[in-house]
Amino acid sequence: MERFLDHLAVERGVAPNTGTAYRRDLGLYLKYLTGRGIGDAADVEETDISEFLSSLRSDEYAPGKRYSDATIARVLAAVRGLHRYLLREGDVKTDPSEPIGTLRIPRALPKALSTEEVEGLLRAVPTDGAASLRDRAMLELLYAAGLRISELTSLDVDDLDLDLKTVRCIGKGSKERVVPIGRAAVEAAGAYLTQARPGFVRARSQPALFLNQRGQRLTRQGCWKLLKRYAERANLTRRISPHTLRHSFATHLLDHGADIRVVQELLGHASVSTTQVYTLTSQEKLRKVYDSAHPRAKRSLARKP
Repeated sequence: MERFLDHLAVERGVAPNTGTAYRRDLGLYLKYLTGRGIGDAADVEETDISEFLSSLRSDEYAPGKRYSDATIARVLAAVRGLHRYLLREGDVKTDPSEPIGTLRIPRALPKALSTEEVEGLLRAVPTDGAASLRDRAMLELLYAAGLRISELTSLDVDDLDLDLKTVRCIGKGSKERVVPIGRAAVEAAGAYLTQARPGFVRARSQPALFLNQRGQRLTRQGCWKLLKRYAERANLTRRISPHTLRHSFATHLLDHGADIRVVQELLGHASVSTTQVYTLTSQEKLRKVYDSAHPRAKRSLARKP
């Protein structure tokens, strides 16, 4: 397993978070095989993998909680990747995962905030204090650039160019992209850099853009907790995450006529098909407006007797 994970990190260039997920998923798989007395990959059969996946569906990993179909599909991808790697390396003669079909998971429509809800969320951040300036800049950048939370927390000070009004980030697959940001984000980031960040810096601080109270890089978990706090202050009843602002970024651009290929590039999607899910949200909104506004939207052609 370690050789496979090293292969993913060094040769495939997968993101650290992806590598962590694969390690966790394969750990579950190897624990299951060990429990069945299987210690050699050459002894694994198709039925072992199928029954492992079935156990994930039926077993609770915590009281009242079971693995979702999406999680099981991800685990299967990790297991399949491991066995394909072992086959290519000549460690085994067959791939027991090959006969197992890919799990088809319906793609859920992204949940975006309305522009009014985004404004309310930003207004929920206090206007004074170093932490407030940092948090405002963080939320403004998430929404202005459509960043993933891992991209935001990985930013260094040099990645932000306030003169050119751009932010440089490293996305999935270690792909770099430069995204423009608007005036509000530029002003919020500038205020944070000049008035707040110097107070967070410690002797051993990293060049990270966003620092916590100890002068260390703000973590994904820390960012999520801050967002949750401001969502509660803004009385947003639905559950939101940092990715909700990324969804909102894409949806609002498409709602206002942005070309889908441009949105794809801004989001850092490798395929436009990934971006197209946002057009479904926009089309759904258009349908609701049409049905409520057009005088003949719901009128039947059938004449009354």
